[in-house]
Amino acid sequence: MTQPDQLAQLKRLTTVVADTGNFKQLAQYAPQDATTNPSLILKAVQQPDYAPLLAETVAAHKGEALDSIVDQVLVRFGREILKVVPGRVSTEVDARLSFDTAATIARAHRLIGLYEAAGVKRERVLIKVASTWEGIRAAEQLEREGIRCNLTLLFAFCQAVACGDAKVQLISPFVGRIYDWYKKAAGAQWDEAANAGANDPGVKSVRAIFNHYKRHGVATEVMGASFRNVGQIVALAGCDLLTISPELLATLQASAAPVERALDAAAAAKMDLPAVHYDEQRFRWALNEDAMATEKLAEGIRAFAADAAKLDRLIEDLRK
Repeated sequence: MTQPDQLAQLKRLTTVVADTGNFKQLAQYAPQDATTNPSLILKAVQQPDYAPLLAETVAAHKGEALDSIVDQVLVRFGREILKVVPGRVSTEVDARLSFDTAATIARAHRLIGLYEAAGVKRERVLIKVASTWEGIRAAEQLEREGIRCNLTLLFAFCQAVACGDAKVQLISPFVGRIYDWYKKAAGAQWDEAANAGANDPGVKSVRAIFNHYKRHGVATEVMGASFRNVGQIVALAGCDLLTISPELLATLQASAAPVERALDAAAAAKMDLPAVHYDEQRFRWALNEDAMATEKLAEGIRAFAADAAKLDRLIEDLRK
């Protein structure tokens, strides 16, 4: 019997999610869910395959406020994705609202309202929110209303703990961006082989979060994100979910190398790990003390905000 490809093997251990706005690519990988972000949507609408969808959506809502048209575009992409995946789609709140709890809640309400008006049940949508203190508080309120959330731009253990305490549906710890920071910080001293696989700093971060959640009965799902290579993905086999770019999904599909369970919920439940909680002051201090997380969170918000502004300009040009 021939060995199944790595993607098939991974699906036996972990829920595989596609990280893309390019919904025409999805079917060949048969993911359960899909995630999007401002950068991925911007990239998609600039491609010939998707430019008509953007133009059509803008034309249909030309007289509305700019932020309302943006949400229409995001939801249109989400609806197309849901025609391909059987599970959920993640749609992100504007990153420029990352420090405004009330505005994040209002934007989430509008996104869910647009989905529901189109006949999509809210259970199939995850609202993506940055893992700032304000974002976590917004998600806590939204979850109480039955609006499920995906807390993104998560780099620090304190962010994960606060999300678990807020009873959010899912978190997306960023593996590759953590790896990037440590590699850059080490410079010429970086040893790739010594920091690969289970020793990768991004992998270690997700493993610590996963073990903490399983040890203390935290129901929040852990979805590793932002991968740079297949080694990082294989080293997290057994995580609740992994969201993977089409490029890396193709690499997994092309290889028959073995994939074995790396994270084990049953084993984690028996670990000697102390319970940890953070109030606002302790959360902000813990985040401040983590240079990597502080820098990557700020950088990520700035990058998503910049791409959101570029999408704004594309829409403004179309409705002139």
